[in-house]
Amino acid sequence: MPRTKQPMTRVVLFILTLFVLLVIYLPIAWLVISSISTRAELLSTPPHWIPQAPTFENYTNIFFSGPGTPDAARVFKRSMVNSVVVATTVTVISLLLGVPAAYAFSRIRFRGRQAAKLTLLGTRMLPAISIIIPLYMIAARTGLTDTRSVLVVLYLTFTLPFVIWIMASFFETIPMELEDAARIDGASRLTTLWRVILPISGPGLASTIIFAFLLAWDEFFFALIFTSTEASKTVPVAIAEFTGRYAVDYGAMTTGGVLAAVPPVLLALLFQRYIVSGLTAGSVKG
Repeated sequence: MPRTKQPMTRVVLFILTLFVLLVIYLPIAWLVISSISTRAELLSTPPHWIPQAPTFENYTNIFFSGPGTPDAARVFKRSMVNSVVVATTVTVISLLLGVPAAYAFSRIRFRGRQAAKLTLLGTRMLPAISIIIPLYMIAARTGLTDTRSVLVVLYLTFTLPFVIWIMASFFETIPMELEDAARIDGASRLTTLWRVILPISGPGLASTIIFAFLLAWDEFFFALIFTSTEASKTVPVAIAEFTGRYAVDYGAMTTGGVLAAVPPVLLALLFQRYIVSGLTAGSVKG
């Protein structure tokens, strides 16, 4: 490329990068700003991009049941606990079942192997609304409605195929010579998986854990249909309930959104050095 075009290319790339960053971070910034703004400022025209009187009243109301919001605060705090329990349980079970299954798909050659993998992927393409009625009937007859257990079971239907597919692609990038050496020493397949494969699968496991947790944490549709009390409601449902029939509590909604984003962000920061390598590992055969 001629040198005269290089400055122009850099300018274009800078503008495109700035645009993408604005698209990504402006909604997050507005969410945080709204959570520390008063109701009057949120409803003012034109809107105040920088709060004139910042306040943490919305946070104190949610955590300490401020005036007029005791029920909403209690429900939201309980929903945070429900979401943590459900998302963590789903992630752990998905890993316990999905990792061995992914290893089998990547290392054991059997009839129908590829068709089975495509079937797993196909389950993610099935619209949830198309099966919601039979699922609800089964849950109602087994007494599982309005429980965290039913959410765990339902969420496994889409997190488990995801874990199997991602981890199978990652395992295929690991050289077979490592396993052959362990097998020569008399190690079984499970021993090889536990002592040889998993210790070097940190990036793949970390990225899979994060995205499995996020899938369960952010799910709204199943939680809305199958839960009705604070005993099992999750954060997305609790935030949606800040919208009333005649009024919307924007401050509570934005504060709930900020608080709901904290656990996934902390998880991502904890495993950030593994995320990129884990996501790109399956794209190139090793």
